[in-house]
Amino acid sequence: MPPGGRMGGQYLTEEEKKNQPKITPELLKRVFSYLRPYAKQLLLVLLCIIVSSFFSLLPSILTGKILDDGLLKQDFKALVYYIVLSLVVTLAGSLIGVGESYINTWIAQHITFDMRNQMYSHLQKMSQKFFTSNNQGDIITRMTSDIDGVKTVITNTFSSILSNSITLIIAMIAMFQKNWILALVGIVVVPLFTLPTRKAGKQRWKLTNESQQVNDEVNGILNETLSVSGQLLVKLFGKEKHEFERYEKANRKMISLNIKESMAGRWFMMILKTFTTVGPMLIYLVGGLLMMKYDPDLTIGDISVLVSLLGRMYMPVNSLLNIQVEWIRSMALFKRIFDYFDIPVDIKNADNAVVPESVTGDVVFENVEFSYDKSKKILKDISFTLNAGKSIAIVGPSGSGKSTIVNLIPRLYDVDAGSVTFDGIDVRQLDLAFLRNQVGVVSQETYLFNGTIRDNLLYAKPDATEEDMIAALKKANIWDFIEAQEKGLDTEVGNRGLKLSGGEKQRISIARIILKDPTIFIFDEATSALDSISEKKIQDAIDPIIKSKTSILIAHRLSTILAADEILVVKDGSIAERGTHKELLSKEGVYRELYETQFSKALLEEDTVSELEQYIWGNQPGDEPHEDD
Repeated sequence: MPPGGRMGGQYLTEEEKKNQPKITPELLKRVFSYLRPYAKQLLLVLLCIIVSSFFSLLPSILTGKILDDGLLKQDFKALVYYIVLSLVVTLAGSLIGVGESYINTWIAQHITFDMRNQMYSHLQKMSQKFFTSNNQGDIITRMTSDIDGVKTVITNTFSSILSNSITLIIAMIAMFQKNWILALVGIVVVPLFTLPTRKAGKQRWKLTNESQQVNDEVNGILNETLSVSGQLLVKLFGKEKHEFERYEKANRKMISLNIKESMAGRWFMMILKTFTTVGPMLIYLVGGLLMMKYDPDLTIGDISVLVSLLGRMYMPVNSLLNIQVEWIRSMALFKRIFDYFDIPVDIKNADNAVVPESVTGDVVFENVEFSYDKSKKILKDISFTLNAGKSIAIVGPSGSGKSTIVNLIPRLYDVDAGSVTFDGIDVRQLDLAFLRNQVGVVSQETYLFNGTIRDNLLYAKPDATEEDMIAALKKANIWDFIEAQEKGLDTEVGNRGLKLSGGEKQRISIARIILKDPTIFIFDEATSALDSISEKKIQDAIDPIIKSKTSILIAHRLSTILAADEILVVKDGSIAERGTHKELLSKEGVYRELYETQFSKALLEEDTVSELEQYIWGNQPGDEPHEDD
């Protein structure tokens, strides 16, 4: 491996070449804006680099004194003095280098600290549309790997440019001070050293990429043919010989590339050693000629100093020649981070956002339209009123827009047209924190944070007392289960609540919302995908809330729907029908179809048809069920 860095990392991939950012003054200004708060520390780093670079070259200069004044003059005192001085200078340079490294790391860590905080704060302000439209892995990568990469940029790339440039300048000044002719000879030789470095580097980079591709091919064959399903298929079709030949061909190609890559390095090292020897030999040759015939003042020590300084120039020159690649990668890294910072916050507080002194909970949708990507409308002309203390059930086929409707109330998304009002005020004019504090949502996909039951409850109300939590858990029909646990409220729920059953998680989620005590309760398929026993317990917890609180229910269970004061039937983003269960059945429309295909089927599964039919019709004097109902 040549001085100055990793062989494989000195060249851009095809993707990097294609996506390399345009380096503009605006981009550089933005990058360096993160360094500005640490200007004093950066100046100290610069000073340390200058002093450390000078001290690191000083032993090479003292070598001349050791030869001329110590060895050739046979002055033991001078010899000891310059050797000790050289050691002291080396130690001092190393200590200053450690200090510089610490300050540099301190700056890098604080800059990444600032960027992480800024990024997390920015992402927290993003609407739900951002998180549903972007890959979660990409979001996490920006927060972790990309911002972590900034540390490398600061501690390696920036400091490498500074230290190598300063080392090179000091070495050149020292060489010209000794003898300008020999200095020129040395500088002419330096580019010859870089030629094999770059050529061999490109060759190995190419071979490494090819080798990686073949390695991926080999792994692919192994994954496909040695898996349980793959092996079964190979055997059933009698393809053992075919697959072996395919594997052998790829394996042979990989071995060939590995040999070429290894030998490319050997040839490179041979050429490199030859060129690193040429420079000193030329200086000895020209220096000897000058010393013998033209410049009697030139000493052996001077020539040895020039040879030593020339050797110290190889690494900085090679590093600086390859710095363009690291620079482009660094700017690409910042560009990726800035791309996220530049995503506008589309859900934010209005100027002079309203915080009402009191609330009732009236919700009105008026001619609401909404789409996720403007190419297809999800909601069309949605209008309805939910009065305080009342409940509405929203039913409809999968993908009809039911969940989207309720997500507009706490402004997880904003409407494209029309309005959603809360107590007569457009939700876009209300203070966002206030609005979301008024809405409690229990969704189908219950999410519990990794921690205890107590932690998850306190997330809704940090100042809740033990009595508050127990009361909420009793209302959610889950307290008996928690009380039976060895640690009670301090029982660990596991990552995403995996230590609990689906029904237990859902009831704790309901308790959390009860503890929050919002003005509006939203149950979005809260009993979906649960067994009948868990569903019954959850339904028993939900029923009292529906009767006493303003509620919206998205459900596929008839028992849940019947508890609502009104039913809205949504189809293809529009309200197709509305009314009571009896009224909607008599229309023989979408609701009737849903009843016959989903709701009645659920009733049959629960074996409670007669009981619910009696409930539906029994309390309506004079009404008898039609034979079609």
